[in-house]
Amino acid sequence: MQVKVLGTGCANCRNTVAAIEQVAAAKGVAIDLVKVEDMKDIVAHGVMSTPGVVIDGTVVHAGGVPTREKIEQWFAALAPSACCCGGGAAKKCC
Repeated sequence: MQVKVLGTGCANCRNTVAAIEQVAAAKGVAIDLVKVEDMKDIVAHGVMSTPGVVIDGTVVHAGGVPTREKIEQWFAALAPSACCCGGGAAKKCC
């Protein structure tokens, strides 16, 4: 799963990166975390308030540090057990 954090490197952006890394590690979710700091790239996603979070190409958050619960919900919704084949963590998903 690719996770982009959109922001200029401010404290809220750094806290968002840290929170996402902590939740992913705690939940055992493999992520490819990318920090996007170029304003042209941020605006290209339609985000006008940072930090923004994009998961697999979809903007899921903009403005302020997301709560741990919100981050957990993103990962739960995209976990292999929620995939089309119901593969679960022990099986490869389609």
